[in-house]
Amino acid sequence: MAHAAGLKHETEAFGISEGGYATKGLVEPKYMGTIADQKDMNVLGRVQVLRRNFRFVSIVGFGCTLISTWEVILTLLSAGLTDGGTAGLIWGFIIVSLGFTLVFASIAEMASMAPTSGGQYHWVSEFAPRRYQKFLSYITGWLCAMGWQCAIVSIAFLAGTIIQGLIVLNDSTYDFQRWHGTLFIIAITTFSILFNTFLAKNLPMVEGLILILHVIGLFAIIIPLWVLAPRNNPKAVFTEFNNGGGWNSPGTATLVGLSTTITSMIGYDCSVHMSEEIKDASRTLPKAMMASIGVNGVLGLIMIITLCFTMGDVNSILASPTGFPFIQIFYNTTNSYTAANTMTAILIVTLTASTITEVATASRQLWSFARDGGLPFSSFFSYVTPGWHIPLNSVMVSLAVTILLSLINIGSTVALQAIVSLTITSLMSAYILSIGCVVLQRIRGEPLPPRRWSLGSFGMAINIASLLFLFPIFVFSFFPLTASVDSKSMNWSVVMYVGVIAFASVYYLVRGKHQFIAPVALVKREE
Repeated sequence: MAHAAGLKHETEAFGISEGGYATKGLVEPKYMGTIADQKDMNVLGRVQVLRRNFRFVSIVGFGCTLISTWEVILTLLSAGLTDGGTAGLIWGFIIVSLGFTLVFASIAEMASMAPTSGGQYHWVSEFAPRRYQKFLSYITGWLCAMGWQCAIVSIAFLAGTIIQGLIVLNDSTYDFQRWHGTLFIIAITTFSILFNTFLAKNLPMVEGLILILHVIGLFAIIIPLWVLAPRNNPKAVFTEFNNGGGWNSPGTATLVGLSTTITSMIGYDCSVHMSEEIKDASRTLPKAMMASIGVNGVLGLIMIITLCFTMGDVNSILASPTGFPFIQIFYNTTNSYTAANTMTAILIVTLTASTITEVATASRQLWSFARDGGLPFSSFFSYVTPGWHIPLNSVMVSLAVTILLSLINIGSTVALQAIVSLTITSLMSAYILSIGCVVLQRIRGEPLPPRRWSLGSFGMAINIASLLFLFPIFVFSFFPLTASVDSKSMNWSVVMYVGVIAFASVYYLVRGKHQFIAPVALVKREE
Protein backbone atom coordinates (compact mmCIF):
# COMPACT_ATOMS: atom_id res chain seq x y z
CA MET A 1 0.00 0.00 0.00
CA ALA A 2 2.80 2.40 0.89
CA HIS A 3 4.50 1.75 -2.42
CA ALA A 4 1.27 2.25 -4.37
CA ALA A 5 0.52 5.52 -2.60
CA GLY A 6 4.08 6.68 -3.11
CA LEU A 7 4.07 5.91 -6.81
CA LYS A 8 0.77 7.71 -7.24
CA HIS A 9 2.22 10.74 -5.45
CA GLU A 10 5.32 10.63 -7.65
CA THR A 11 3.42 10.41 -10.92
CA GLU A 12 0.73 12.92 -10.05
CA ALA A 13 3.36 15.50 -9.15
CA PHE A 14 4.44 15.58 -12.79
CA GLY A 15 1.17 14.85 -14.50
CA ILE A 16 2.30 11.36 -15.47
CA SER A 17 -0.03 8.39 -15.71
CA GLU A 18 0.55 5.47 -13.39
CA GLY A 19 1.67 3.51 -16.41
CA GLY A 20 4.58 5.91 -16.57
CA TYR A 21 3.88 6.99 -20.14
CA ALA A 22 3.36 9.85 -22.30
CA THR A 23 2.63 12.92 -20.78
CA LYS A 24 4.22 16.25 -21.44
CA GLY A 25 6.37 15.86 -18.31
CA LEU A 26 8.60 13.19 -19.79
CA VAL A 27 11.78 14.11 -21.63
CA GLU A 28 12.67 13.24 -25.20
CA PRO A 29 14.04 9.69 -25.71
CA LYS A 30 17.58 10.99 -26.35
CA TYR A 31 17.64 12.44 -22.81
CA MET A 32 16.35 9.28 -21.10
CA GLY A 33 19.88 7.96 -20.57
CA THR A 34 21.14 4.41 -20.94
CA ILE A 35 19.33 1.13 -20.32
CA ALA A 36 21.05 1.07 -16.91
CA ASP A 37 19.66 4.53 -16.11
CA GLN A 38 16.15 3.47 -17.04
CA LYS A 39 16.48 0.33 -14.95
CA ASP A 40 17.74 2.36 -11.96
CA MET A 41 14.82 4.78 -12.25
CA ASN A 42 12.39 1.87 -12.37
CA VAL A 43 13.99 0.21 -9.33
CA LEU A 44 13.86 3.48 -7.40
CA GLY A 45 10.25 4.02 -8.40
CA ARG A 46 10.93 7.29 -10.23
CA VAL A 47 10.08 8.71 -13.64
CA GLN A 48 12.52 10.56 -15.89
CA VAL A 49 11.49 14.22 -16.01
CA LEU A 50 14.93 15.88 -16.17
CA ARG A 51 17.33 15.74 -19.11
CA ARG A 52 20.29 13.38 -18.82
CA ASN A 53 22.86 15.54 -20.60
CA PHE A 54 25.79 15.48 -18.16
CA ARG A 55 28.69 13.18 -18.97
CA PHE A 56 31.96 12.38 -17.22
CA VAL A 57 33.94 15.56 -18.01
CA SER A 58 31.04 17.94 -17.43
CA ILE A 59 30.15 16.37 -14.07
CA VAL A 60 33.83 16.45 -13.04
CA GLY A 61 33.75 20.14 -13.90
CA PHE A 62 30.54 20.50 -11.91
CA GLY A 63 32.15 19.09 -8.76
CA CYS A 64 35.47 20.91 -9.14
CA THR A 65 33.97 24.33 -9.78
CA LEU A 66 31.30 24.11 -7.09
CA ILE A 67 33.75 23.20 -4.35
CA SER A 68 36.37 25.67 -5.68
CA THR A 69 39.04 24.30 -3.36
CA TRP A 70 41.94 26.63 -4.14
CA GLU A 71 39.64 29.64 -4.33
CA VAL A 72 38.10 28.92 -0.92
CA ILE A 73 41.56 28.45 0.60
CA LEU A 74 42.44 31.96 -0.55
CA THR A 75 39.24 33.57 0.69
CA LEU A 76 39.24 31.89 4.13
CA LEU A 77 42.98 32.19 4.67
CA SER A 78 42.73 34.36 7.78
CA ALA A 79 40.97 31.69 9.89
CA GLY A 80 43.64 29.07 9.11
CA LEU A 81 46.50 31.49 9.77
CA THR A 82 45.00 32.66 13.06
CA ASP A 83 44.48 29.13 14.38
CA GLY A 84 47.15 26.80 13.07
CA GLY A 85 49.47 29.03 11.05
CA THR A 86 51.28 27.84 7.94
CA ALA A 87 52.10 24.40 9.37
CA GLY A 88 48.49 23.95 10.48
CA LEU A 89 47.23 24.91 7.03
CA ILE A 90 49.49 22.51 5.14
CA TRP A 91 49.24 19.44 7.38
CA GLY A 92 45.59 20.16 8.11
CA PHE A 93 44.79 20.26 4.41
CA ILE A 94 46.55 16.94 3.81
CA ILE A 95 44.67 15.26 6.69
CA VAL A 96 41.31 16.76 5.71
CA SER A 97 41.80 15.81 2.06
CA LEU A 98 42.60 12.20 2.95
CA GLY A 99 39.67 12.06 5.37
CA PHE A 100 37.18 13.45 2.89
CA THR A 101 38.49 11.09 0.21
CA LEU A 102 37.31 8.22 2.43
CA VAL A 103 34.01 9.98 3.13
CA PHE A 104 33.22 10.60 -0.52
CA ALA A 105 34.38 7.13 -1.53
CA SER A 106 31.68 5.85 0.84
CA ILE A 107 29.14 8.25 -0.68
CA ALA A 108 30.22 7.34 -4.22
CA GLU A 109 29.47 3.69 -3.53
CA MET A 110 26.00 4.59 -2.19
CA ALA A 111 25.45 6.76 -5.27
CA SER A 112 26.14 3.72 -7.43
CA MET A 113 23.63 1.69 -5.41
CA ALA A 114 20.91 4.33 -5.71
CA PRO A 115 21.73 7.16 -8.15
CA THR A 116 18.96 9.57 -7.18
CA SER A 117 18.82 13.34 -6.76
CA GLY A 118 17.62 12.76 -3.20
CA GLY A 119 21.05 11.51 -2.20
CA GLN A 120 21.53 11.14 1.54
CA TYR A 121 17.90 11.26 2.61
CA HIS A 122 17.09 8.47 0.14
CA TRP A 123 19.98 6.32 1.38
CA VAL A 124 19.03 6.85 5.01
CA SER A 125 15.46 5.86 4.14
CA GLU A 126 16.62 2.67 2.43
CA PHE A 127 19.40 1.60 4.81
CA ALA A 128 18.29 2.77 8.27
CA PRO A 129 16.60 0.35 10.70
CA ARG A 130 12.97 -0.02 9.62
CA ARG A 131 11.62 1.57 12.80
CA TYR A 132 13.53 4.81 12.26
CA GLN A 133 13.60 4.97 8.46
CA LYS A 134 10.96 7.60 7.89
CA PHE A 135 11.92 10.06 10.64
CA LEU A 136 15.68 9.88 10.05
CA SER A 137 15.16 10.26 6.31
CA TYR A 138 12.95 13.29 6.92
CA ILE A 139 15.49 15.01 9.19
CA THR A 140 18.29 14.23 6.74
CA GLY A 141 16.25 15.76 3.93
CA TRP A 142 15.80 18.98 5.89
CA LEU A 143 19.49 19.15 6.77
CA CYS A 144 20.52 18.71 3.14
CA ALA A 145 17.92 21.14 1.83
CA MET A 146 18.89 23.86 4.32
CA GLY A 147 22.60 23.15 3.99
CA TRP A 148 22.61 23.61 0.22
CA GLN A 149 20.39 26.70 0.34
CA CYS A 150 22.84 28.25 2.80
CA ALA A 151 25.71 27.21 0.53
CA ILE A 152 24.47 29.57 -2.18
CA VAL A 153 24.60 32.46 0.27
CA SER A 154 28.04 31.35 1.47
CA ILE A 155 29.75 31.44 -1.91
CA ALA A 156 27.91 34.55 -3.14
CA PHE A 157 28.85 36.29 0.13
CA LEU A 158 32.52 35.51 -0.44
CA ALA A 159 32.43 36.74 -4.03
CA GLY A 160 30.53 39.91 -3.07
CA THR A 161 32.77 40.89 -0.17
CA ILE A 162 35.90 40.21 -2.26
CA ILE A 163 34.60 42.83 -4.71
CA GLN A 164 34.31 45.22 -1.77
CA GLY A 165 37.85 44.33 -0.68
CA LEU A 166 39.10 45.10 -4.17
CA ILE A 167 37.40 48.49 -4.05
CA VAL A 168 39.14 49.20 -0.74
CA LEU A 169 42.51 48.32 -2.28
CA ASN A 170 42.00 50.81 -5.10
CA ASP A 171 40.18 53.53 -3.18
CA SER A 172 41.19 54.14 0.42
CA THR A 173 38.28 56.57 0.84
CA TYR A 174 35.68 53.90 0.13
CA ASP A 175 33.27 53.46 3.04
CA PHE A 176 32.83 49.69 3.48
CA GLN A 177 29.09 49.18 4.06
CA ARG A 178 27.43 45.83 4.74
CA TRP A 179 24.44 46.67 2.57
CA HIS A 180 26.81 47.06 -0.39
CA GLY A 181 27.84 43.44 0.15
CA THR A 182 24.20 42.37 0.28
CA LEU A 183 23.56 44.00 -3.10
CA PHE A 184 26.56 42.16 -4.55
CA ILE A 185 25.22 38.85 -3.16
CA ILE A 186 21.83 39.45 -4.78
CA ALA A 187 23.41 40.47 -8.10
CA ILE A 188 25.70 37.43 -8.26
CA THR A 189 22.89 35.03 -7.37
CA THR A 190 20.53 36.61 -9.90
CA PHE A 191 23.18 36.17 -12.59
CA SER A 192 23.52 32.53 -11.55
CA ILE A 193 19.76 32.03 -11.76
CA LEU A 194 19.81 33.20 -15.40
CA PHE A 195 22.33 30.46 -16.20
CA ASN A 196 20.14 27.89 -14.46
CA THR A 197 17.02 28.84 -16.41
CA PHE A 198 17.63 30.20 -19.89
CA LEU A 199 20.93 28.34 -20.34
CA ALA A 200 19.99 25.21 -18.39
CA LYS A 201 20.17 23.00 -21.47
CA ASN A 202 23.76 24.14 -22.05
CA LEU A 203 24.86 23.86 -18.42
CA PRO A 204 27.07 20.76 -19.06
CA MET A 205 29.03 22.67 -21.73
CA VAL A 206 29.31 25.68 -19.42
CA GLU A 207 30.66 23.46 -16.62
CA GLY A 208 33.34 22.08 -18.96
CA LEU A 209 34.46 25.61 -19.86
CA ILE A 210 34.47 26.68 -16.22
CA LEU A 211 36.65 23.67 -15.37
CA ILE A 212 39.26 24.96 -17.83
CA LEU A 213 39.08 28.40 -16.20
CA HIS A 214 39.34 26.77 -12.77
CA VAL A 215 42.64 25.10 -13.69
CA ILE A 216 44.16 27.92 -15.76
CA GLY A 217 43.12 30.50 -13.16
CA LEU A 218 45.20 28.76 -10.50
CA PHE A 219 48.38 29.02 -12.55
CA ALA A 220 47.60 32.61 -13.54
CA ILE A 221 47.74 33.43 -9.83
CA ILE A 222 50.56 31.24 -8.54
CA ILE A 223 53.09 31.90 -11.30
CA PRO A 224 53.47 35.63 -10.39
CA LEU A 225 53.83 34.55 -6.75
CA TRP A 226 56.50 32.00 -7.64
CA VAL A 227 58.44 34.50 -9.74
CA LEU A 228 58.14 37.71 -7.71
CA ALA A 229 57.55 36.90 -4.05
CA PRO A 230 60.35 36.40 -1.50
CA ARG A 231 60.49 32.93 0.06
CA ASN A 232 59.67 32.11 3.66
CA ASN A 233 61.90 29.73 5.60
CA PRO A 234 60.94 26.10 4.72
CA LYS A 235 61.42 24.86 8.28
CA ALA A 236 59.17 27.59 9.65
CA VAL A 237 56.53 26.97 6.98
CA PHE A 238 56.22 23.26 7.76
CA THR A 239 56.83 23.23 11.52
CA GLU A 240 55.61 26.49 13.11
CA PHE A 241 52.02 26.42 14.36
CA ASN A 242 50.11 29.52 15.42
CA ASN A 243 47.73 29.91 18.35
CA GLY A 244 46.25 33.30 17.62
CA GLY A 245 42.91 32.30 19.13
CA GLY A 246 44.36 31.86 22.61
CA TRP A 247 43.47 28.17 22.95
CA ASN A 248 45.04 25.87 25.54
CA SER A 249 47.44 24.38 22.98
CA PRO A 250 48.56 24.79 19.35
CA GLY A 251 46.94 21.42 18.66
CA THR A 252 43.51 22.64 19.72
CA ALA A 253 44.04 25.85 17.75
CA THR A 254 44.90 23.83 14.64
CA LEU A 255 41.74 21.74 14.98
CA VAL A 256 39.66 24.90 15.25
CA GLY A 257 41.48 26.39 12.26
CA LEU A 258 40.61 23.37 10.13
CA SER A 259 37.44 25.25 9.19
CA THR A 260 39.36 26.72 6.23
CA THR A 261 40.46 23.40 4.81
CA ILE A 262 37.18 21.64 5.67
CA THR A 263 35.19 24.27 3.78
CA SER A 264 37.54 23.88 0.81
CA MET A 265 36.96 20.11 0.57
CA ILE A 266 33.37 19.55 1.69
CA GLY A 267 30.38 19.15 -0.61
CA TYR A 268 31.40 16.76 -3.39
CA ASP A 269 28.01 15.13 -2.93
CA CYS A 270 26.81 18.06 -5.06
CA SER A 271 27.16 15.78 -8.08
CA VAL A 272 24.85 13.25 -6.42
CA HIS A 273 21.98 15.73 -6.54
CA MET A 274 22.43 15.89 -10.32
CA SER A 275 22.14 12.08 -10.58
CA GLU A 276 19.00 12.16 -12.65
CA GLU A 277 20.70 14.41 -15.20
CA ILE A 278 23.81 12.26 -15.70
CA LYS A 279 24.07 9.70 -18.49
CA ASP A 280 24.94 6.23 -17.17
CA ALA A 281 24.81 7.68 -13.66
CA SER A 282 25.50 4.55 -11.59
CA ARG A 283 28.90 4.21 -13.26
CA THR A 284 29.77 7.76 -14.33
CA LEU A 285 28.82 9.54 -11.10
CA PRO A 286 31.13 7.68 -8.66
CA LYS A 287 34.10 7.94 -11.02
CA ALA A 288 33.47 11.66 -11.59
CA MET A 289 33.17 12.33 -7.83
CA MET A 290 36.51 10.70 -7.09
CA ALA A 291 38.15 12.44 -10.06
CA SER A 292 36.89 15.82 -8.79
CA ILE A 293 38.37 15.16 -5.36
CA GLY A 294 41.70 14.21 -6.93
CA VAL A 295 41.87 17.27 -9.20
CA ASN A 296 40.86 19.75 -6.52
CA GLY A 297 43.03 18.09 -3.89
CA VAL A 298 46.16 18.52 -6.03
CA LEU A 299 45.27 22.11 -7.02
CA GLY A 300 44.46 23.00 -3.43
CA LEU A 301 47.75 21.62 -2.11
CA ILE A 302 49.69 23.55 -4.75
CA MET A 303 47.91 26.76 -3.77
CA ILE A 304 48.29 26.29 -0.03
CA ILE A 305 52.03 25.54 -0.21
CA THR A 306 52.56 28.46 -2.60
CA LEU A 307 50.79 30.84 -0.22
CA CYS A 308 52.67 29.63 2.83
CA PHE A 309 56.01 30.22 1.11
CA THR A 310 55.17 33.60 -0.45
CA MET A 311 52.82 35.43 1.95
CA GLY A 312 55.50 37.34 3.83
CA ASP A 313 54.73 38.61 7.34
CA VAL A 314 51.59 36.94 8.63
CA ASN A 315 50.53 39.69 11.04
CA SER A 316 50.73 42.42 8.38
CA ILE A 317 48.56 40.57 5.86
CA LEU A 318 46.02 39.63 8.53
CA ALA A 319 45.68 43.35 9.27
CA SER A 320 44.94 44.17 5.61
CA PRO A 321 42.27 46.91 5.27
CA THR A 322 40.77 44.93 2.38
CA GLY A 323 39.56 42.29 4.83
CA PHE A 324 41.18 39.55 2.74
CA PRO A 325 44.86 38.65 3.33
CA PHE A 326 45.22 37.20 -0.18
CA ILE A 327 44.46 40.56 -1.81
CA GLN A 328 47.25 42.10 0.25
CA ILE A 329 49.58 39.24 -0.74
CA PHE A 330 48.85 39.88 -4.42
CA TYR A 331 49.56 43.59 -4.08
CA ASN A 332 52.66 43.16 -1.90
CA THR A 333 54.09 40.64 -4.35
CA THR A 334 53.43 42.49 -7.60
CA ASN A 335 53.50 46.07 -6.24
CA SER A 336 50.95 46.77 -8.95
CA TYR A 337 47.28 47.63 -8.64
CA THR A 338 46.64 46.33 -12.14
CA ALA A 339 48.21 42.95 -11.43
CA ALA A 340 46.49 42.60 -8.05
CA ASN A 341 43.15 43.57 -9.59
CA THR A 342 43.55 41.04 -12.39
CA MET A 343 44.53 38.21 -10.07
CA THR A 344 41.63 38.97 -7.74
CA ALA A 345 39.22 39.28 -10.68
CA ILE A 346 40.04 35.70 -11.66
CA LEU A 347 38.92 34.62 -8.22
CA ILE A 348 35.69 36.62 -8.43
CA VAL A 349 34.86 35.02 -11.79
CA THR A 350 35.49 31.46 -10.57
CA LEU A 351 33.49 32.03 -7.36
CA THR A 352 30.62 33.44 -9.41
CA ALA A 353 30.81 30.32 -11.57
CA SER A 354 30.68 28.28 -8.36
CA THR A 355 27.46 30.09 -7.43
CA ILE A 356 25.92 28.93 -10.73
CA THR A 357 26.70 25.36 -9.76
CA GLU A 358 25.49 25.87 -6.18
CA VAL A 359 22.09 27.01 -7.47
CA ALA A 360 21.77 23.89 -9.62
CA THR A 361 22.60 21.60 -6.69
CA ALA A 362 20.42 23.39 -4.13
CA SER A 363 17.40 23.55 -6.44
CA ARG A 364 17.64 19.82 -7.30
CA GLN A 365 17.91 18.87 -3.64
CA LEU A 366 14.90 21.06 -2.83
CA TRP A 367 12.92 19.63 -5.76
CA SER A 368 13.76 16.03 -4.88
CA PHE A 369 12.74 16.39 -1.23
CA ALA A 370 9.55 18.18 -2.25
CA ARG A 371 8.44 15.45 -4.69
CA ASP A 372 8.37 13.10 -1.67
CA GLY A 373 6.21 15.56 0.26
CA GLY A 374 8.99 16.61 2.62
CA LEU A 375 8.34 20.36 2.56
CA PRO A 376 5.45 22.75 3.05
CA PHE A 377 3.90 23.55 -0.37
CA SER A 378 5.66 20.49 -1.82
CA SER A 379 3.49 20.44 -4.94
CA PHE A 380 4.80 23.90 -5.82
CA PHE A 381 8.46 23.05 -5.21
CA SER A 382 8.27 19.73 -7.04
CA TYR A 383 6.81 21.13 -10.26
CA VAL A 384 8.96 20.60 -13.36
CA THR A 385 8.30 23.12 -16.12
CA PRO A 386 7.14 21.30 -19.29
CA GLY A 387 9.53 21.80 -22.20
CA TRP A 388 12.22 23.27 -19.94
CA HIS A 389 12.70 20.05 -17.94
CA ILE A 390 14.05 21.92 -14.94
CA PRO A 391 12.48 22.46 -11.50
CA LEU A 392 11.99 26.17 -12.24
CA ASN A 393 9.98 26.86 -9.09
CA SER A 394 12.74 25.42 -6.90
CA VAL A 395 15.35 27.46 -8.80
CA MET A 396 13.40 30.67 -8.21
CA VAL A 397 12.78 29.79 -4.56
CA SER A 398 16.54 29.36 -4.18
CA LEU A 399 16.91 32.96 -5.37
CA ALA A 400 14.26 34.16 -2.94
CA VAL A 401 15.87 32.33 0.00
CA THR A 402 19.29 33.76 -0.89
CA ILE A 403 17.92 37.29 -1.04
CA LEU A 404 16.18 36.92 2.33
CA LEU A 405 19.25 35.44 4.01
CA SER A 406 21.55 38.06 2.48
CA LEU A 407 19.45 40.82 4.05
CA ILE A 408 20.62 39.55 7.46
CA ASN A 409 24.07 40.86 6.51
CA ILE A 410 22.74 44.43 6.69
CA GLY A 411 21.97 44.03 10.37
CA SER A 412 24.74 41.66 11.43
CA THR A 413 27.59 39.93 9.67
CA VAL A 414 27.86 37.60 12.68
CA ALA A 415 24.32 36.32 12.13
CA LEU A 416 24.99 35.75 8.44
CA GLN A 417 28.22 33.91 9.18
CA ALA A 418 26.28 31.61 11.54
CA ILE A 419 23.97 30.76 8.65
CA VAL A 420 27.00 30.20 6.42
CA SER A 421 28.44 27.80 9.03
CA LEU A 422 25.17 25.88 8.90
CA THR A 423 26.25 24.61 5.48
CA ILE A 424 29.19 22.67 6.93
CA THR A 425 27.41 21.24 9.97
CA SER A 426 24.28 20.25 8.03
CA LEU A 427 26.20 18.45 5.29
CA MET A 428 28.45 16.63 7.76
CA SER A 429 25.38 15.47 9.70
CA ALA A 430 23.91 14.03 6.50
CA TYR A 431 27.21 12.25 5.76
CA ILE A 432 27.33 10.76 9.26
CA LEU A 433 23.73 9.55 9.13
CA SER A 434 23.93 7.97 5.67
CA ILE A 435 27.32 6.31 6.15
CA GLY A 436 26.31 5.23 9.66
CA CYS A 437 23.24 3.44 8.27
CA VAL A 438 25.38 1.54 5.76
CA VAL A 439 27.84 0.54 8.50
CA LEU A 440 24.94 -0.78 10.59
CA GLN A 441 23.68 -2.70 7.56
CA ARG A 442 27.13 -4.24 7.08
CA ILE A 443 27.49 -5.12 10.80
CA ARG A 444 24.12 -6.87 10.76
CA GLY A 445 25.19 -8.84 7.71
CA GLU A 446 22.25 -7.56 5.68
CA PRO A 447 22.85 -7.47 1.91
CA LEU A 448 23.46 -4.12 0.24
CA PRO A 449 22.02 -3.34 -3.19
CA PRO A 450 24.09 -4.20 -6.28
CA ARG A 451 26.39 -1.43 -7.54
CA ARG A 452 28.59 -0.88 -10.54
CA TRP A 453 31.23 1.01 -8.51
CA SER A 454 32.21 -0.78 -5.34
CA LEU A 455 34.66 -0.42 -2.45
CA GLY A 456 34.89 -4.21 -2.42
CA SER A 457 36.29 -5.89 0.68
CA PHE A 458 37.52 -2.52 1.99
CA GLY A 459 33.98 -1.15 2.25
CA MET A 460 33.48 -1.66 5.99
CA ALA A 461 36.94 -0.31 6.88
CA ILE A 462 36.51 2.79 4.69
CA ASN A 463 33.02 3.47 6.07
CA ILE A 464 34.19 3.23 9.70
CA ALA A 465 37.30 5.34 9.02
CA SER A 466 35.02 7.94 7.45
CA LEU A 467 32.92 8.17 10.59
CA LEU A 468 36.00 8.36 12.83
CA PHE A 469 37.16 11.31 10.73
CA LEU A 470 33.79 13.07 10.62
CA PHE A 471 32.85 12.97 14.32
CA PRO A 472 35.69 15.16 15.70
CA ILE A 473 35.66 17.71 12.88
CA PHE A 474 31.88 17.96 13.23
CA VAL A 475 32.33 18.92 16.89
CA PHE A 476 35.09 21.44 16.19
CA SER A 477 33.07 23.07 13.41
CA PHE A 478 30.92 24.65 16.14
CA PHE A 479 33.94 26.27 17.85
CA PRO A 480 34.60 30.03 17.54
CA LEU A 481 37.98 31.20 16.23
CA THR A 482 39.06 32.51 19.64
CA ALA A 483 38.84 31.00 23.12
CA SER A 484 37.58 34.28 24.63
CA VAL A 485 34.34 35.23 22.94
CA ASP A 486 31.65 37.86 23.01
CA SER A 487 28.42 38.23 21.07
CA LYS A 488 30.32 39.28 17.94
CA SER A 489 33.02 36.60 17.91
CA MET A 490 30.83 33.70 19.06
CA ASN A 491 30.06 30.96 16.52
CA TRP A 492 26.28 30.96 16.60
CA SER A 493 25.91 28.11 14.11
CA VAL A 494 25.01 25.68 16.91
CA VAL A 495 21.88 27.75 17.56
CA MET A 496 20.94 27.67 13.87
CA TYR A 497 21.66 23.94 13.65
CA VAL A 498 19.56 23.00 16.68
CA GLY A 499 16.84 25.34 15.46
CA VAL A 500 16.60 23.60 12.06
CA ILE A 501 16.42 20.13 13.64
CA ALA A 502 13.85 21.30 16.21
CA PHE A 503 11.65 22.90 13.55
CA ALA A 504 11.90 19.85 11.27
CA SER A 505 11.05 17.50 14.15
CA VAL A 506 8.01 19.51 15.24
CA TYR A 507 6.78 19.89 11.67
CA TYR A 508 7.23 16.15 11.14
CA LEU A 509 5.03 15.36 14.14
CA VAL A 510 2.37 17.88 13.14
CA ARG A 511 2.20 17.37 9.36
CA GLY A 512 5.33 15.84 7.89
CA LYS A 513 4.68 12.23 8.88
CA HIS A 514 1.30 12.39 7.16
CA GLN A 515 2.61 13.95 3.92
CA PHE A 516 6.15 12.65 3.57
CA ILE A 517 6.56 9.46 1.56
CA ALA A 518 9.84 7.83 2.52
CA PRO A 519 11.77 6.92 -0.67
CA VAL A 520 12.08 3.29 0.48
CA ALA A 521 8.31 2.98 -0.06
CA LEU A 522 8.90 3.45 -3.80
CA VAL A 523 11.89 1.13 -4.15
CA LYS A 524 11.31 -2.12 -6.07
CA ARG A 525 14.47 -4.15 -5.59
CA GLU A 526 14.50 -7.87 -6.30
CA GLU A 527 15.14 -9.89 -3.20
